[in-house]
Amino acid sequence: MFLRLLCLRKIRTKVVSSGLFLILIFVWGCQQSTPEGSWDYQIDFGDWQSQGTMKLQNGNDGATLVLVSLEDGTFNFENLKVTRTNLSGEAVMFGNEAVLEGVFDQETFVGTLRTEDEQFPFTAKRQSEELVSIDRSNITYVLSVEDLGELERDIDHAGIIATMDREGYKRGERIYSSNCINCHGNEEVEGSIPLSTKFWNQELKSGSDAYSMYQTISRGYGTMPPQPVLTPQEKYDVIGYIRQKYIKPREGEAFIANTRGYLSGLPKGTSQGPAAKPYQPWADMDYGNFFINTYELVDEETGIERYHSPRPVPYPDEDYRKNNFAYKGIAVRLDKGEGGVSKGKAWMIFDHDLMRVAGGWTGQGFIDWNGILLNDQHETYPRTIGKLHFETPVGPGWANPKTGSFEDPRFRARDGRAFGPLPKSWANYKGVYHHNDEIVISYSVGTADILEKFGMEGHGNDTIFTRTLNISPSTSLLKMRVAPENIGVEMVGEGASLSREEGYTILNVKGVKGAKIKLFIADTDRQDFANLSTSKIAPQDLREYTLGKSEPHYPEILKSTITKGSDDGSFAVDQLTPPFDNPWASRMKLSGIDFLKDANQAVVCTTDGDIWHITGLTDDTGELSWQRIGSGLFQPLGIKVLNDNIYVICRDQLVLLRDLNGDMETDFYESFNHDHQVTDHFHEFAMGLQADKEGNLYYAKSGRHAREALVPQHGTLLKVSKDGAKTEIIAKGFRAANGVCINPDGSFLVTDQQGFWNPMNRINWVDGKGKFYGNMWGYDPPKDSTRIAMEQPMVWLDMEFDRSPSELLWVASKQWGPLNGSLLSFSYGFGKIQLVLNEQVNGQMQGGVVDLPGIKFLTGVMRGRFNPVDGQLYACGMSAWGTNQMLRGGGLYRIRYTGKPITTPIALKTTTSGIILEFDAPLDLKTATDTDNYVIQTWNLKRSSKYGSDRYDRLTLPVAQAVVQPDGKSIQLFLKDIKPVDVMTISYDLLSTDKLVLEGTVQSTVHHLGGSNDSM
Repeated sequence: MFLRLLCLRKIRTKVVSSGLFLILIFVWGCQQSTPEGSWDYQIDFGDWQSQGTMKLQNGNDGATLVLVSLEDGTFNFENLKVTRTNLSGEAVMFGNEAVLEGVFDQETFVGTLRTEDEQFPFTAKRQSEELVSIDRSNITYVLSVEDLGELERDIDHAGIIATMDREGYKRGERIYSSNCINCHGNEEVEGSIPLSTKFWNQELKSGSDAYSMYQTISRGYGTMPPQPVLTPQEKYDVIGYIRQKYIKPREGEAFIANTRGYLSGLPKGTSQGPAAKPYQPWADMDYGNFFINTYELVDEETGIERYHSPRPVPYPDEDYRKNNFAYKGIAVRLDKGEGGVSKGKAWMIFDHDLMRVAGGWTGQGFIDWNGILLNDQHETYPRTIGKLHFETPVGPGWANPKTGSFEDPRFRARDGRAFGPLPKSWANYKGVYHHNDEIVISYSVGTADILEKFGMEGHGNDTIFTRTLNISPSTSLLKMRVAPENIGVEMVGEGASLSREEGYTILNVKGVKGAKIKLFIADTDRQDFANLSTSKIAPQDLREYTLGKSEPHYPEILKSTITKGSDDGSFAVDQLTPPFDNPWASRMKLSGIDFLKDANQAVVCTTDGDIWHITGLTDDTGELSWQRIGSGLFQPLGIKVLNDNIYVICRDQLVLLRDLNGDMETDFYESFNHDHQVTDHFHEFAMGLQADKEGNLYYAKSGRHAREALVPQHGTLLKVSKDGAKTEIIAKGFRAANGVCINPDGSFLVTDQQGFWNPMNRINWVDGKGKFYGNMWGYDPPKDSTRIAMEQPMVWLDMEFDRSPSELLWVASKQWGPLNGSLLSFSYGFGKIQLVLNEQVNGQMQGGVVDLPGIKFLTGVMRGRFNPVDGQLYACGMSAWGTNQMLRGGGLYRIRYTGKPITTPIALKTTTSGIILEFDAPLDLKTATDTDNYVIQTWNLKRSSKYGSDRYDRLTLPVAQAVVQPDGKSIQLFLKDIKPVDVMTISYDLLSTDKLVLEGTVQSTVHHLGGSNDSM
């Protein structure tokens, strides 16, 4: 009807102006007008269907027809013939020439797609052009519109959505596979956070249309954090993938398509944002010329395919006995040039568990970067890429100096693999010297001290790997596996010889005089290899690299400003912004902090292996100086300064940084302790670092996610003796213990994360030795899986109150007024700080947590220390897996108590008759005694092998009476039905006598009821 009216209007106009001839022309034109617009099409190929949008448009050069399928591609038709009722055209589809023919019937098109041999039904339905309006006013996002940058305020949402195609779909698939799948999973593999939305069978509470999903990704919703690293195009790419792959099949007719009517209702803008670039900051970073990690050495073309065992949980152990893992691999770049290991072309890996060179390789890339703290991939580990020229098996690189045997004596797990270091009497790793661009590894075998340096030489297309070794005199014959006997090996120097034994070329060192030799290793078949290698100059004396006479590796001193926070509330948060724009593209994911003797200075570590020295914290200049003093370490997640000696806990070792020339930079990375048992599993972080009064050091080691432990250290609290000689297990049964706190009485606080066998996050008070804390997939758990066999947490911490607790810290500062001596809990999950209100009843620690008011960080918070000079709290954090706060990669903050009254309770006491809350401010009698101003709820948890727990036995406890105590700051709530319970929440809405609003919620755990305090 619309087309007829349009034709008649045009006819009538032309009658007046131009006569009958033009009338006939326009009648013919109207009769020939094509039914342009967008149509949803489907091609039935029998065993599968191709679906997408058919776009038919008129232009000055005639009609155009394009089929756009997100899954199958874009097809442009030629030789197009279109009338009001018929259509035909030709295109190349799926590699074949195809002809589309069909008939329009009002809002539908029915035809066939014909190839040379077959024809297939083709149907299409015109998309509605009616305005689609969606009310999003009731959705509470994590960020407000004002929190978003300028980039997000002029986006052409309709334009980006209208141009969605297969290329964007494939980009979205890659983004989903590298980021989203970690938490959300897919139909075959459950994500690591089972509570995350399963797009294929769960409704999106914040809306499943494209623009609503864009708001969720940009601003965050519930436990879904904002994703600021994605460009607008990348966000719509992944949205297009999720909607097409998962949501459209589930919603069916209710699916909100990207029709013209839908697009017309979106905000207008002129920008599509920056062009999407490859996002690979892990590969762009300059780690220095060595980088320690767990690596699997494989040849890119002939290597073993990557394999992970499928569900159900716990995942079965894979058979990795033939895989060449360097669990404590020191990767060293051999070729010259800037950019460190990630920009190299040739590398060797030294395995400091076994004192072996695991192999050497060349290529246009270093590794595939798969890893949770590299490219965010879960359940995986990095692999070498390129050509693997030679390798040695997983086993001792040097024979037992007493027996001459290469038999591996280490702890052997149930999957047949051996883990941990060799006995120190056999071989002992001492550390890495960093001299200019050279890396020298120091270790001992028996009584012999060894220095070793790697290198390479090129001859035509051949790469020759070199090993220079300085070996001190030994009391016994030493033997080392160099390479398989099919690999060319030659040697120059004195004090050693080569032989063949059991399929390997063996270096034999007589020992009495020591040796200084250089090995040449190549998989070349050149006949003159021996001449090329033996003609070289004499081996170097490597002692010159150990004297600290190196030029600075990182001479730049970077500056950043301190942005002071508002003093309006009880606490002010100053932003001590890290230098994100730095010459090494360091991501600045800060994971630990401590102060030097001069408390104007501090050191911080990052998860990517950096150590930074900071100056300017307390001198009131408002400016900080940052000096990179170390790099290349394996996932540092804690740092401690003792007598100005800097200790760093890494996944593979406890490192003591040695500055040999006084420029603050690390010249020798001394291995203070390397008893760590490291496997390939991504989840076994070494967390936090603390020291007791005697100088003993403590850290926590996580267990394997969704898997049973392989080694005794999985899921434990560990003590390292003050001389570094011994490691012992203090407590076990943890899942993901993010940090350690030492209590004034010498006991400990260790957090743990919700997961399998952990119904909820835990704050554990660890007292004594050898106790079990609940994770039945830890090493050697008790046979009894009930609660009776485990230590109860001080507090069960609900995900709504903290998604991921990190470390706790006792307040030791008079500047913090009424909170001096209190206990704080840092939130990695929500980027906040909670006050822990602890009490001891019948010998059991229990208590609650409440958010400190006005404190919210741009990142999750990992660690904190009180500065002994200004008395304020300095906290550092980062954004990675498992946090909602992802506005920055890392952050450093100063939290100052302003002296204003604190609006939360500062103490909690549980009695047989109810709860007593103590506040900092005197309470307004009217609001405090009004029982309607309190809501108390309780529920229990069920501990099982499932991930987390539902809430059971939910109750709301009526407050019979609220009585202000004689001090005027405490309120006793009388509860008739109070009893021990896993979780109790106490919400309050009161006033102080100065009309200060006291509003919030305490979340607590009640193991026992204390003594009565009845005045009712």
